[in-house]
Amino acid sequence: MNEIIFRNESPVRSYSGKKLSDYRRYKDSLAQDFKNRCGYTYCLDFWFGGKTNFQIDHFKPKSKFPDLETEYKNLVYSCSYVNRAKSDDVGSYLDPVDEDYNAHFYRDELGNIYPREESEVARYMYIKLKLYLKRHSIIWMLDQLEQKMFLLQKLIEELDNPVAKELYLAVSFKYNDYKKHLRAIQ
Repeated sequence: MNEIIFRNESPVRSYSGKKLSDYRRYKDSLAQDFKNRCGYTYCLDFWFGGKTNFQIDHFKPKSKFPDLETEYKNLVYSCSYVNRAKSDDVGSYLDPVDEDYNAHFYRDELGNIYPREESEVARYMYIKLKLYLKRHSIIWMLDQLEQKMFLLQKLIEELDNPVAKELYLAVSFKYNDYKKHLRAIQ
């Protein structure tokens, strides 16, 4: 099995404004810092209905650490599936900003997420956060398809190959129809 890196870019926490009284008001900054991707699965928020449907995870649960409820450094942009699975658990977790997830997780050629055997905390997260769910690999595959379509489009423009252009248009038409359908139901 070929191992593929878990994520191409690591999120950051760059917010340097005043401390806000409601953690929800950080959502725009979190979306930007996490590049509109779940801090735990690297799934793009678009496939979940966009920023509106993404959630804010408290890395250390607010129920157990109320003093951290509005601390930006304790917040993680997260898909609802992971945020709900994590809930108020205080088990071992890797902070998506402070840790290199590529050292703890990898993907196979189908986008399935796996913990590295030597990382006990990754194995814990894999089970607790349900990182094995098929939805994460499907979203990864859709992202990969879109990236390849952009590359193919550039190549077609450079090479001016009519057969490749026709194939690209057929595939991109179906793909874009699907994305329009998703936007319409969001």
